[in-house]
Amino acid sequence: MGAPVVHFEVTTGGDAAALQKFYADTFDWEIDAGNPMKYGVVVTGPEGKGINGGISASADGANHVTFYVEVPDINAALATIEAAGGKTVMPREVLPGMITLAIFTDPEGNMVGLVEPGMPPAG
Repeated sequence: MGAPVVHFEVTTGGDAAALQKFYADTFDWEIDAGNPMKYGVVVTGPEGKGINGGISASADGANHVTFYVEVPDINAALATIEAAGGKTVMPREVLPGMITLAIFTDPEGNMVGLVEPGMPPAG
């Protein structure tokens, strides 16, 4: 069985709150941006159905749609990706109490994220 897609992000260089409202209104998604980063945590459907994600402003001011693939070892996956012609954009990073992630581009320049299972300990 392959590695599952477990998260998506839609980021914008424009008005993130307006984009969050667009998706909430269009698809009846629950979006909670009540956090310091104003990252809109998206629930797309009932538990066990659909892929949840996030909608936010982008760090580089550009628009992106990114999906995240769960892998057991990000560094091993990045080595395989680079050997196949992809490039690491953001190396493995641990956000305590949240997630362990990395971002790469495929040979055509599409951004894709990687996540490791489980939540890393806080602090």
